[in-house]
Amino acid sequence: MKLATFLGRNDAPAIGAVDVARGAVLDLAAAARAHGAPEPAFTDMLALIDAGPAGLDQARRLVAAWPGEAEVALAGLRLLAPLPEPRQMRDCLVFEDHLKNGFAQTEKRTGVKQTIPDVWYRQPIYYKANRFSVAGPETEVVWPRYSQLMDFELELACVIGRTGKDISRERAFEHIFGFTIFNDFSARDAQFAEMAGRLGPDKGKDFDGGNVLGPWIVTLDEIGDPHALKMEVRVNGERWGGGNSGAMHHKFPDILAHISNCETLHAGEVIGSGTVGTGSGNEMGRYLSSGDVVELEIEKIGVLRNRVVRG
Repeated sequence: MKLATFLGRNDAPAIGAVDVARGAVLDLAAAARAHGAPEPAFTDMLALIDAGPAGLDQARRLVAAWPGEAEVALAGLRLLAPLPEPRQMRDCLVFEDHLKNGFAQTEKRTGVKQTIPDVWYRQPIYYKANRFSVAGPETEVVWPRYSQLMDFELELACVIGRTGKDISRERAFEHIFGFTIFNDFSARDAQFAEMAGRLGPDKGKDFDGGNVLGPWIVTLDEIGDPHALKMEVRVNGERWGGGNSGAMHHKFPDILAHISNCETLHAGEVIGSGTVGTGSGNEMGRYLSSGDVVELEIEKIGVLRNRVVRG
């Protein structure tokens, strides 16, 4: 299933199952009411995640029945981030080409040559992102006034569906609810400056609306192998770059095993893969201008589109 959060009746957030071919969304709470079924699992996306397999099974039964009175046209519908406030956000860096391309640009800019440290190959590297600065598809992203170099990052994001600790690689997929697209917008000049301090990133990433998720979450059973997905970024309709999720040096089972080592990983967390090679403008020495429309597309998920404007 494709599961979205949208503005429903009276502009209240609601969750639904998206049928792209039908051009419609099934409001799951309204569908449950139409069938006289309980609806606590459909209060919001976190409630559905917390409901576990039973909640997804109930949603699938409602989709199979598809009561017409609970249908909402997809055209013109205001989609929000599918998970507007994740319980936690972490972002990894697992695409080698992205790192190499970024280092090459740093050398051009500063004359300083960098090499990938051994630790990057041994384990997934990640930071905690700001879970309160999440935005959704078609949102205008305002870049911070302290920055002159605005950039995008094309990432595949995993949504945790089952709480666990010391998760084994072999059982990692049992803890995944689904996948979505993550645009990790970056104020590059701020990031360049602060990373020299050996901590961060902070204001290079932390600004309102800088973490964009969407357009919906696709459940694991529909995704299949998440490490075989084509990825592409377009700016104003022009292809700037992209690749394939198969190029991840550390796959999602490795990431979940590493993060959950002696630490509880909670249902409702979002974990970004990091940027696919050529999935950011910085890798090519290109940056955004005010008014640019950025489209990130990942196979089996869809397109995440945002316009970027100066504040």
